[in-house]
Amino acid sequence: EMLVKSLSSAKNQLDKKGYAMNRARTYAGNLLVAWTIGFLMVTPALPATKVKALLKQMTLEEKVGQMTQVSLELVSEGGAAEVKVPHRLDPARLREALLNYHVGSILNVATSAHPVPHWRDIITTIQDIATKESRLGIPVLYGIDAVHGANYTKDATLFPQSIAMAATWNVELMKQCAAITAYEVRACGIPWNFNPMLDMARLPVWPRFWETLGEDPYLASQMSAAYVNGLQGDDRQVAQADKVAACLKHYLGYGLPATGKDRTPAWIPDKLLAEVYVPPFRAAIDAGAKTVMVNSGQVNGLPVHASHYYLTELLRHDLGFSGVAVSDWADINNLCVRDHVAANNKEAVYMAVMAGIDMSMVPLDYTFYSDLIQLVREGRVPMRRIDEAVGRILQLKADLGLFENPYPDSTLTRIASIEHERINRQAVAESVTLLKNDNGILPLAKNSRVLITGPNADRLSVLNGGWTITWQGNREELYPSDKKTIKAAVMYKLGRESVLYEPAVSYDTELNINNAVAIAAQSDVFLACLGEEPYCETPGNIDDLTLPDAQLHLVESLAKTGKPVVLVLSEGRPRIVDQIVNQCQAIIMVYLPVMVGGTVLADILFGDVNASGKLSFTYPRSVNNFT
Repeated sequence: EMLVKSLSSAKNQLDKKGYAMNRARTYAGNLLVAWTIGFLMVTPALPATKVKALLKQMTLEEKVGQMTQVSLELVSEGGAAEVKVPHRLDPARLREALLNYHVGSILNVATSAHPVPHWRDIITTIQDIATKESRLGIPVLYGIDAVHGANYTKDATLFPQSIAMAATWNVELMKQCAAITAYEVRACGIPWNFNPMLDMARLPVWPRFWETLGEDPYLASQMSAAYVNGLQGDDRQVAQADKVAACLKHYLGYGLPATGKDRTPAWIPDKLLAEVYVPPFRAAIDAGAKTVMVNSGQVNGLPVHASHYYLTELLRHDLGFSGVAVSDWADINNLCVRDHVAANNKEAVYMAVMAGIDMSMVPLDYTFYSDLIQLVREGRVPMRRIDEAVGRILQLKADLGLFENPYPDSTLTRIASIEHERINRQAVAESVTLLKNDNGILPLAKNSRVLITGPNADRLSVLNGGWTITWQGNREELYPSDKKTIKAAVMYKLGRESVLYEPAVSYDTELNINNAVAIAAQSDVFLACLGEEPYCETPGNIDDLTLPDAQLHLVESLAKTGKPVVLVLSEGRPRIVDQIVNQCQAIIMVYLPVMVGGTVLADILFGDVNASGKLSFTYPRSVNNFT
């Protein structure tokens, strides 16, 4: 009788919160059924015997250390303030992290993409100290943002960015790309991938638009489940040598900030949240995803990092998630310095841990560690909450097989193999989307003389975007010399004598449009390669979705010559081009097709490959016009 009354009260409280989901409304009834069949959904599965025994041996300091994640910079030569290049670990800093602060997780790349041997050296050194010099020998859990292949591994297979993969509408292909990503990441000794990104592409100006799987919750759900299965395996045995743990991000509602700027507050009606933003997470959790990363911002006035409702009631009670919830970069501290809901970092730590955060991506100091220890000693954070979080972390490490073997597997040698590259080219070919083709101008004849112009014609970085080699992906000098830009790929296909080149404009400045027009008579067709520079997260914020005037003016000037214009858009979000649409005979959207994008585009332009991609989002005709 008391149980029934308690469940009825729980149901009433959920109803008052106004969350418009049938499963949330019937939470109490579902919970009662769970009791009757002997399984309580809100209680995580009991840890393995080894995990339980290990927990009993651990001190408070060792437990809080497991909940602490720091960035590689902090344990590298030069430290967080100025990490040195070339990259090297600092043994003293590393021992301080692992032995003094008992740090349980490390992330990031520190400088730029490392060769596989260097990654293996990093992981081996870390695990040697963690497992051989610490009291309990607990291995470190290393995480990386491998969002389109092993993008922080030199010479790895890089796949089209997520918005392009969504354009393939090919669930099995998505799974294959994820499996290759898992193989090449785990070959480095890294068992945890901060992907897939499950925010929705409902706001074109948002700078992380290209990291999503489109605007449709059904498509995103199918693709996200396939991606998780590719990373973790259909049998979910992530201890296998070529599998990694998935991390769903960014839970929840990150992708609809009211300002369009990154990490700013979102206002999302409950019905929209339930019908559009929750389903991809539900599908990926049902597929067995091991971890989630939390939304940096606020939803409906509530910072998600401080929300017991989002992190415990919805995530664990309703969606049934039982894995590790990790914060995003410095976002517990942001509850104080940005969101102003906590008086200081200590109060922010209290709010986040009690809301449901298991691990803090601190990432560049030990404030979380010291503040949480003090909170436990003061009796404000109960030990049962610490044990719950640490139990989940240790169970993840056990699931990944790190207690048995935390070291890189040197037998994983098929980095960027012929088969991996074949699947990559297929992904690019199936993603490229033909938006316009008046009078069947495409494919072009192979005896055409082509004038190639525009700021994106002769750069590899613009085909890759952020999270490529470096965080912003904009270090052109770091890109491989054996990959072809659009210009180089077309020249290779047609012969140098058949291609003219004049960049004419930068992204927002006219350079020499008159020169492009002057040589127009020597060509049969113009290939205008327009779009965006590489960017990632906040540096990609813009105030106007319209493509800069300089690029639009280039097409207008070329069109006046009477020669046909083929517009190629390489961009991470749908920039407004309505002003020049009628002046282009063909328009091709290549999104961010990565290293082989130029080569595949040349095959498409001249009829050797079919452009079969389909938009996964609404391309707006004009600013604020999405019909």
